[in-house]
Amino acid sequence: MAKLVISDAEGGTREYPLTKERVSIGRHPDNDISLNDKAVSGKHAVVITILHDSFLEDLNSTNGTLVNGKQIAKHPLSDGDTIGIGRNTIKYHSEAAAGAEDDFEKTMILRPGQMGAAFESQVNKAAASAPGADHPAGKPLLAKLRVVSGGNAGKELELNKPFTTIGRPGVQVAAITRRADGFYIVNVGGNSSGSRPRVNGAEIDVQARKLNNGDTVELVGTKMMFTLSG
Repeated sequence: MAKLVISDAEGGTREYPLTKERVSIGRHPDNDISLNDKAVSGKHAVVITILHDSFLEDLNSTNGTLVNGKQIAKHPLSDGDTIGIGRNTIKYHSEAAAGAEDDFEKTMILRPGQMGAAFESQVNKAAASAPGADHPAGKPLLAKLRVVSGGNAGKELELNKPFTTIGRPGVQVAAITRRADGFYIVNVGGNSSGSRPRVNGAEIDVQARKLNNGDTVELVGTKMMFTLSG
């Protein structure tokens, strides 16, 4: 189980196990983690934990949120990361670091049957509507995604199927389709906030977007680089 170890400006220390999916951090007492610090916004940040992965998001705070000394908006947390909020230092600890590869397989690559018939019908419909869907098949293109952030950095996923579905149902899901003229990514699911996967830092539109060699795809807090190899 992951946990946060909070050290305040007066030298006090406390631990908070991440047993909830959403943990709020801020100055107001109704936060899960309340920080008595005028440099902290009322609703400052939130930590989202899905299975063994945790993601930190700044809630447009006045003074910002730091991870390992750098200001962030959203950030996938890795074991040992140091979070700075106001005058407070928060250390993130995860006991699942050794099993990161298994977690990637379980939570990022969605296989047939994992999402339910209705959701998979939506995936197939979105994939079929991508540009180039009716082009005749030629020599298969080769491509892959390589994780470049978090505990799964270096992990590669070969895109060797007509379409590959990645993400987490209820959080963010995208399908990458292989067509005669290239690879396209399309948003096929998400959460109540309506956020979509990002390519090169920008949310993808409702239409499928063609991927170019070297593009960065960001999904459920994980950054991946798309590369063409043939």
